[in-house]
Amino acid sequence: MKKELLYFLTLLILWSCEDVIDVELPDVENRLVVGGLLRVDKEQEFVDVKVLLRETSSFFDENQPTQAESALIYYGRPTRDGLFESLSFSHLVEKDAGTGIYVPNLAQDSIRTAAAEPGIVFILQITHKGKRYYAQTEYAPTVPLDNVVQGDDTFFEDDETEIIVTFTDDPERDNFYVFDFGNDKFQPVEDQFFQGQQFQFSYFYDQKLEVGQEVTVSILGATEDFYNYMALVVEQTENNNGVFQTPVATVRGNVFDITGLDNINIFDNVERPNDYALGYFAIVQEHSQTITIFN
Repeated sequence: MKKELLYFLTLLILWSCEDVIDVELPDVENRLVVGGLLRVDKEQEFVDVKVLLRETSSFFDENQPTQAESALIYYGRPTRDGLFESLSFSHLVEKDAGTGIYVPNLAQDSIRTAAAEPGIVFILQITHKGKRYYAQTEYAPTVPLDNVVQGDDTFFEDDETEIIVTFTDDPERDNFYVFDFGNDKFQPVEDQFFQGQQFQFSYFYDQKLEVGQEVTVSILGATEDFYNYMALVVEQTENNNGVFQTPVATVRGNVFDITGLDNINIFDNVERPNDYALGYFAIVQEHSQTITIFN
């Protein structure tokens, strides 16, 4: 009798473990996501303008491409009264239907790299599903890389790859940088402790890269706002504990919902804190070096 009772209880426990547990997730409001990091190579005639538009979906699904009713970049040098000395325009259209990638419409809409100079302000305006979005940024120059080499140290584990980066800071201004190590791996750096000096640091890939593999490292100029944004993005990415880990705060970029605003000079959503898009719009100078992994 005891054996039969034990067998029955075991079956009951196993049956209970197979019950489906419904996890009630909070409703997530769909938001526009703007991927607007424009990189300027001064050796080229035109800026490679690609603005990626996505829309958030459900909790588990990836963001999906979305289409805008209109997208426009205009730029110029601002005056003290908030106006512009002159304005140039670049109308954007979807490159291929359904991709959500927006590029200059015609050759005359392309932005020349000569137009990207310190003090020039670039503004992105998007109309999406009846809402108007606005982002403003100043062109951020940068210095070239002095050297990029492979090192042989490790930080935590033996299966890491060290890359040593050397560059010399511009002493004429306070500088902010974002280093791109590929595969969405970024490192923000500011010159607070090495202004005007040569600086060297190591970056560790968390896996052993294959011998013969090419690695491209880029240094990007950054405004202070873009630097702060990328620092938060990197922090949240590194501290991600899985899909059920709720982030402390949504990383807010510089793309604001200006629908219904009479004065677009007041666009920081102070009175409408929930009206914003995700992502960032920035136009930055880029220098790159490529090395080959040797061990």
